[in-house]
Amino acid sequence: MTDLPREFVLFSRIGQTDSNFHSLHDAGRLDIVHECIVSSLFFSHGLRRDVTFHAILNGPPNPPVHVQIDGSTLYDVRTDMDTWQVILKKTIAGKPHPGITKDKTGFETLLKAKAQTHKVYVLEEDGKDISEVSLGENCLFILGDHVGLPKKAELFAQRFGEKISLGKQPYLAASCITIINYTLDQETKLRS
Repeated sequence: MTDLPREFVLFSRIGQTDSNFHSLHDAGRLDIVHECIVSSLFFSHGLRRDVTFHAILNGPPNPPVHVQIDGSTLYDVRTDMDTWQVILKKTIAGKPHPGITKDKTGFETLLKAKAQTHKVYVLEEDGKDISEVSLGENCLFILGDHVGLPKKAELFAQRFGEKISLGKQPYLAASCITIINYTLDQETKLRS
């Protein structure tokens, strides 16, 4: 069974863009980034090798910072917050970790590039119900943090894709990712 490749982009409004922090929560809610990384890339006993996760950090002191995690090359990781605090601190400081890169790519630049090869979906409560959408391969899902996507980012993203919804109830970003992974896993089963 071949999995459907997928990518997630988390727009973090206040995610800290230097490594001078003592906890993920106090670093502009990088704890939400951690939760989304775990939901995107981890099974109970393994990694999703078909997933790439992007966090666009827009907090102080020097935004943007783009952290990309490639499931196909990621290793030497666990799911706990302490592990990811060390990894994110190291990555934001510019030190390498297998499967993780950091650069200065902003949200709009990343989205323009990805829209050339991916179907883009923006998660919003007032979008088209996900059950009515045939997702398929090479999907890119855009999510906001605990505050949601800024209106300007949402409108920009809609130029390249469509809004989809998991229902009228707003879910945590990490929960949305879990639901999307489940939905794509079910599509993979139907195709095999």
